[in-house]
Amino acid sequence: MPRVKVALPDTFLLTVEIPVRITDLNYGAHLGNDALLSILHEARVQLLRHLGRAEFDPATQTGHIMADVAIEYKGEAFYGDTLHIQLAATDISKYGFDVVYWVRNQDGKEVARAKTGMLCFDYATRKLLPLPADYARRLRGEG
Repeated sequence: MPRVKVALPDTFLLTVEIPVRITDLNYGAHLGNDALLSILHEARVQLLRHLGRAEFDPATQTGHIMADVAIEYKGEAFYGDTLHIQLAATDISKYGFDVVYWVRNQDGKEVARAKTGMLCFDYATRKLLPLPADYARRLRGEG
């Protein structure tokens, strides 16, 4: 069976640090896959804030919707670890982009690589919105 492979970009827009909480552990006493997805969500919200955007704006009822997710597990993480998550935007298109995550622990050990496909979305009309040009520039790291 072919495995998921997440390609890492040459540059990243932001690095965030998020601790592994006791509630993030599964029955194997390591970071659970569901908890990792939640941690990636937090990292993405921090990236969007860094870019001057919100994942969802209640005033305008606009924001983002996740189209897909892929996670390539590379190693374990444990309670007390601090995850260093580097984030980049790739595959920028008319309606959205991918967020790529490179997750390592405080010792530099690789934990995971991931990608989430994000689309601009109007929650009032339930329709996609075009990605604004100024937002696309910031996602490319151009300002």
